[in-house]
Amino acid sequence: MASHIARRKFLATLSGAVVAWPLAARAQQPAMPVIGFLNPASPDGYTERLRAFRQGLKDTGYAERENVTIEYLWGENQIDRLPALAAELVRRDVSVIAAASAIAAFAAKAATATIPIAFVVAEDPVRLGFVASLARPGGNMTGINFFSGELVAKQLEFLREVVPAARRVAVLVNPSNASRVESTVRDAEAAGRAMQLQIQVVNASTSREIEAVFAGFVGERPDALLVGSDPLFTSRRVQLTQLAAVHRIPATYPVREMAEVGGLMSYGGSLTDAYRQFGGYAGRLLKGAKPADLPVLQPTKFELVINLPTARALGLEIPATLLARADEVIV
Repeated sequence: MASHIARRKFLATLSGAVVAWPLAARAQQPAMPVIGFLNPASPDGYTERLRAFRQGLKDTGYAERENVTIEYLWGENQIDRLPALAAELVRRDVSVIAAASAIAAFAAKAATATIPIAFVVAEDPVRLGFVASLARPGGNMTGINFFSGELVAKQLEFLREVVPAARRVAVLVNPSNASRVESTVRDAEAAGRAMQLQIQVVNASTSREIEAVFAGFVGERPDALLVGSDPLFTSRRVQLTQLAAVHRIPATYPVREMAEVGGLMSYGGSLTDAYRQFGGYAGRLLKGAKPADLPVLQPTKFELVINLPTARALGLEIPATLLARADEVIV
C-alpha cells in the first residue's frame, strides 16, 4: 500500500514537472527583436514597398509578428519631426533602425552611434557622410543606394527625345530636403548646359506649394518638367501627374509608380527591388552582421517606363527608338 502511495506521488510530481517545464522554457525565451522603421513621408502609397521590405526580411528568416516586430514611425511629410521620432526609437531600444530616406538616416545617425542602421537613400551615402566608402562602410550604418550620378542627365536626355523642341525645362525639388536638392540641381544644370537647355528650378515642400508651382506655370510655361526624387513627390504622385496633364506639360519622373498613375515617363532604379534589399539588410543586421562589414548595394538596372495614353493626350509622338529601349510601355 505504501509503495502504491509513493508511486502515485512520484507520477504526480513527474507530470507536474512536464507541465511546468514548457511554461518555464517559454518564460525564458527572449522577447522578439524590434526593427524601428523610420520614414519622413506618410504610409499612403507605400504598400508595395513595404511588401518588398517584408519579403527581404523573410528571405533572411524573419516574418513580421512571428519572430520580429516592426515599429513604424512616419513623419507625415513634416521633416522637422524626424529627430524626435529617431530619438523615440532609441528610447525604445530597438534592435535595428531601418531609415527609409536620407533625411531619416540623418536623424537616426544623430540619435545613435551604437544601434545598427540600415538605410535606403537616393543620394551618394559617402558624400552625405553616412559611410566611409561603399565597399567598407565603417561605423554603424550601411544600406541601399538606388541613385546613379547619371540619372538626372539621362532623364533630361529621354525628355529631349520626346520633346525635341524643348528649350526651357523646369526642375521640381523639395527645399526641405537640402542634400537631395543640391545633387539634383547640380546634375540638372550640368546636363542642361551640355544639351543647351535652360534649367528653371522650382520649389515645393507641401501639397499646396505643388499647386502653386503649377499655377505659376500659367504665366511662364516651361517646355517640359523634370520631377526630382523625393518622398513627398512620390506620395503626391497622383496630384503631380494630374496637374501636369491639366497644364499639358510633358514631364519625367524618378520612379515607375508615377508613370503607372498617368505620368508621361519615368526613369530610375526599381524601388521595389531596393526595398527588398533594404529588408534583407535589416534582417542580416538582426542576425548579428556588422554594418561596417556590409557593403552598400547599388542597382545594376534602371527602368524606363513610358505611358502611351498620356503621350497621346499631350499630342506627343514617342520615337520608335525610345519605345524599343523602354522596359515597360503602358498602353
